Amino acid sequence: MANRMILNETSYFGAGAITHIPEEVKARGFEKAFIVTDEGLVKAGLVEKITKLLKDNALSYEIFDKTVPNPTVAVVKDGIEAYKASGADYILAVGGGSPIDTAKAIGIVVANPEFSDIVSLEGVAPTKNPSVPLLAVPTTSGTAAEVTINYVITDEVKKRKFVCVDVHDIPVVAFVDSEMMLGMPKDLAAATGMDALTHAIEGYITKGAWEMSDMLHIKAIEIIARSLRDSVNGDLTGREDMALGQYIAGMGFSNVGLGLVHGMAHPLGAWYDTPHGVANAILLPTVMDYNKEFTGDKYRNIATAMGVSGVEEMSLEEARDAAVNAVRQLGIDVGIPKTLTEVGFKAEDVEQIAKDALVDVTTGGNPRDTNVEEIVELYRSLL
Repeated sequence: MANRMILNETSYFGAGAITHIPEEVKARGFEKAFIVTDEGLVKAGLVEKITKLLKDNALSYEIFDKTVPNPTVAVVKDGIEAYKASGADYILAVGGGSPIDTAKAIGIVVANPEFSDIVSLEGVAPTKNPSVPLLAVPTTSGTAAEVTINYVITDEVKKRKFVCVDVHDIPVVAFVDSEMMLGMPKDLAAATGMDALTHAIEGYITKGAWEMSDMLHIKAIEIIARSLRDSVNGDLTGREDMALGQYIAGMGFSNVGLGLVHGMAHPLGAWYDTPHGVANAILLPTVMDYNKEFTGDKYRNIATAMGVSGVEEMSLEEARDAAVNAVRQLGIDVGIPKTLTEVGFKAEDVEQIAKDALVDVTTGGNPRDTNVEEIVELYRSLL
């Protein structure tokens, strides 16, 4: 069986990466940017760093700053209309996963208007045209949305998040600039960093994993494990390393899939607006423990990448437990909540949420086949 890899055309890494935006825009013949971001990033002055570069190079732009965490169908539709009215010929996404996911959906529907209901994009949508050209500037070190072919939208009417997988949505250029991430507060750095670790671990053990994706994911785990604590404390090197680690994880999981952690996390965002990274971080050790008998020798490699000593002398069972415990300890060290109750989970909702988790597109990649009853018990174990 052939394995497929899809990545950006071009990416820039490191402090000052955004200074290359004007040259890329001019080289591609673009004239006006439609900047997709959120009000918080505008107020924080991060968007101004981008607009100043555009102004200084006589490049025009318009700002759409109405994106929200866990982006909704309604916001995407508003963005589509704003793009059409703007006269822009490319999209410049500035933000974490929510603005970039919103930008992807806008770009896809503008180029493929038959999907204007948005919800029909769920799963692997048969779009025919590439997105409006999309450039991405991440401001968090977690989602890797700048390098993936995935995006997630919330259907606010049905209270569910749906994953869209589309080779036509990947940004053509990514600018992974650690200086754009320095303003992250500790809790956001922790949540997005644990999201990146979840991507790396789930991508490493998913059913679709293969040698090249394994190479990417194990390196991402190693970088994240050594860097996240420092990143949360505001260390510049830690932020730079996390920016790279989360991108490498994105290179992998975008091409092979994820698993039950994401499948269980998505409904929490839809039902309670739980931040995605927080949901993943709470669930990750418990689901890792649930999956451990179905992962071969991979948890031994995870434990080593997490910095556990003496792994080679451990039995396989001991190494698996060591990997789970190392991930759990990292979450504790960076201040992740320990229970779902702390983020608003209601016990009376568990049956329906478990049903939503089972049919989530990411759940199919889990190394262990599951069912509603077992998912219910996993949720309950974290209340």
